Amino acid sequence: MSSVDSQQRVLSGMRPTGKLHLGHYHGVLKNWVKLQHEFECFFFVADWHALTTQYDDPSGIEESVWDMVIDWLAAGVNPGSSTMFIQSRVPEHAELHLLLSMITPLGWLERIPTYKDQQEKLREKDLATYGFLGYPLLQTADILMYRAGKVPVGADQVSHVEITREIARRFNHLYGREPGFEELAEGAIVKMGKKNAKLYRTLKKRYQEEGDLEALETARALLKEQQNISLGDRERLYGYIEGGGKVILPEPQPLLTPESKMPGLDGQKMSKSYNNYIGLREAPDSVAVKIRTMQTDPQRVRRTDPGEPEKCPVWGMHKIYSDADTQQWVQTGCRSAGIGCLDCKKPLIDAIIEEQRPLHERAREYENNRDLVHSILEEGAEQARDAARDTLEEVRAAMGLGYR
Repeated sequence: MSSVDSQQRVLSGMRPTGKLHLGHYHGVLKNWVKLQHEFECFFFVADWHALTTQYDDPSGIEESVWDMVIDWLAAGVNPGSSTMFIQSRVPEHAELHLLLSMITPLGWLERIPTYKDQQEKLREKDLATYGFLGYPLLQTADILMYRAGKVPVGADQVSHVEITREIARRFNHLYGREPGFEELAEGAIVKMGKKNAKLYRTLKKRYQEEGDLEALETARALLKEQQNISLGDRERLYGYIEGGGKVILPEPQPLLTPESKMPGLDGQKMSKSYNNYIGLREAPDSVAVKIRTMQTDPQRVRRTDPGEPEKCPVWGMHKIYSDADTQQWVQTGCRSAGIGCLDCKKPLIDAIIEEQRPLHERAREYENNRDLVHSILEEGAEQARDAARDTLEEVRAAMGLGYR
């Protein structure tokens, strides 16, 4: 684990799907902007993952990458506060994927729920490929490469983090048991001094006998503070308290993100595939047209007909964008026919355009300067490769490929 504090590292990525919409902004990017100030964050473009389903027509991937990254920057993801890079520019991902494939049982990949779900959804594509079956393992390599302790995911993606945990556990079990491990770990405890050694042993007992997770966290914090032990000893003691061997690849935890409640123009979840979206950088005139032409409560045929906000897609957007007073005005005015549908939509148009104004301003710096975007991603790739090389050096050595 060297000098990496995995609990302070976050890893998240997106497939390059082109320009993003407000659903991405509220569901993912606003969270990234917050996380980059709280953790050491690695945000990457998952272009190899795109090839698992788009291998027959990769022509749009490159342009999609630029459009998507400009949206990240427009949303406030800051290359000075996080590491942004393209997956394929860090070839170490491929090597770790290969090495992990040596120890991953085939059945573990076949049982992942999204494997069969995606095959059903994309039935027109031939997905009986090695790449598609192995994409959860590539995802595992992406996470473990940076020894990230936290992975922001929605509830539907927890299974991907779980298989990463299982593979890390299997790897540590196979390769973390160095000769004389227990003797080395006990020797390391002694080096901590009597008081800290006694506390470590107490915490170890509480965790192993009672499953006390607080004791585990306290022990980790205790080890982090120790100045009298080497990095190798610290790694051993991380593994010793958990009853295993040396922790080479720490198990990540899912960092559950609040479910995006951003509805589309038709009331369904906002999605490009439903063509019900507003682009993250959509022009103000286009936003106004899209909102004005939104369907409303079908009961309101005439201006004088009362309506029911809960049956109207416009109300779903008011819940995202409007304050309590405006929401009350909508509820009362709609049910009494005191306001018309266009009246109801006006504050929504204003709120969305106002939200997008700083996004447009930030994007201008990058829209006509691809070289600047390219340099940000190249610099990020170099930073990512530094972290990736450290991990691979330990993984190779553990698997007998050190050759020193």
